[in-house]
Amino acid sequence: METVIAAATEMQNNFGRYLNFVIEGNQVILTKNGKEVARLIPREKAVSSITDSLTGILKHNTDAEDEREKDLLRKYAAVR
Repeated sequence: METVIAAATEMQNNFGRYLNFVIEGNQVILTKNGKEVARLIPREKAVSSITDSLTGILKHNTDAEDEREKDLLRKYAAVR
């Protein structure tokens, strides 16, 4: 995936060009006054990124309530 950085004015003036870039599977980082304010990425990459980040959390146990209870027990056991 290729990345391009574009200022807000540049993006506004050439939106179609940047949209096509994203459609092709790349990402655009949008800046305003030199600060990153947004990223445009293909939808498939966004879904993949979210599921990839959850994989580490849910790898061994998909029972979120059980994991929450274990975390609370560890937290309060350290306080006692």
